[in-house]
Amino acid sequence: MKYTILALLVIVIAFASAKSSLNNEFEFLLKGHVPASNSAVLGMYEAFLQKYKGKTFEVNHDMDRFMTFKANVERIIAHNSNPERTFDMGINHLSDLTQKERLAYYNLMDPQNCSATASKRRVYNAEAPDYFNWVDQDVVSPVKDQKSCGSCWTFSTTGAIESHYKINTGEEELFSEQELIDCPDAERYDTHGCKGGLPSYAFNFIKEVGLETENSYPYLARDSVCTYDAEELRVTTDGPFNITAGDEEQLKEELFNNGPVSVSFHVKEDFLDYTSGVYSVSDCPDTEQDVNHAVLAVGYGTTDDGMDYWIVKNSWSEVWGDEGFFKIERGVNMCAIAMCNSYPLNVRKV
Repeated sequence: MKYTILALLVIVIAFASAKSSLNNEFEFLLKGHVPASNSAVLGMYEAFLQKYKGKTFEVNHDMDRFMTFKANVERIIAHNSNPERTFDMGINHLSDLTQKERLAYYNLMDPQNCSATASKRRVYNAEAPDYFNWVDQDVVSPVKDQKSCGSCWTFSTTGAIESHYKINTGEEELFSEQELIDCPDAERYDTHGCKGGLPSYAFNFIKEVGLETENSYPYLARDSVCTYDAEELRVTTDGPFNITAGDEEQLKEELFNNGPVSVSFHVKEDFLDYTSGVYSVSDCPDTEQDVNHAVLAVGYGTTDDGMDYWIVKNSWSEVWGDEGFFKIERGVNMCAIAMCNSYPLNVRKV
């Protein structure tokens, strides 16, 4: 009886606070503290539909999706009930999709070879501190939403450009992902719009062509025809600095001394449900041929129990993860996080 009252109370609170996190509202259920009865999960699904779809539950239309949602919730609860976990999982805007559908949504099905020649190593006089986060320095632009397009590489690129632009000029500006989707020659830059690409090659494109602002060349979340205007170009770079593959100590040094770094890694299915903690798994691909998602490393640190981690900005909107960010284990090449990293040199106005 006590458990039933708690479950119903959680459901009532969920409807009363549509703007707050559903994972906080349903924490008792998702952490396994109260049984996840069918009625409780249905209440969670109704709150999910209201928050992310702007609709109410329809038995004849939504039952199949509810069953998928229920299976995802059961998997999340099983994970969160494991006392040895290093990260928590929760529901998000994709929680009514199957694992295959979610991977396809972001075009994460096919890994991409990201090998690149390392730049000449730099030597710094001062040692990097144990903790650092560029968010604290107010140079990290807001989290964006790539939507259903495999354009993560463009968001990783613009995120790096925006941060280094702020560091170098003191000014804030958002730059165009859509230009990077539409305009680079696929053979020359190995970029393929919504089907993938690499930030290091995108930095070379910006070096040679320049990049418009997001306002002048807005995002469409689909492949389109290149329409950039040379008179609207606002930023350029001297190209990429490529960090030695596998060298996380160099990644730490370059991030601290120069700014956020575009990094790539392999997304496994359970990462899609991440909400907090340090992502660490035992069976993740970790070579240059395994990366399938590009993001932006903005900091690093160590947990109270001694696990080193990277702080990373994603491009799946603020409703995913920890307000659009996540932490991933550092120093062990977790999911190939150390294999394909670069940042733009001398970012400046055109």
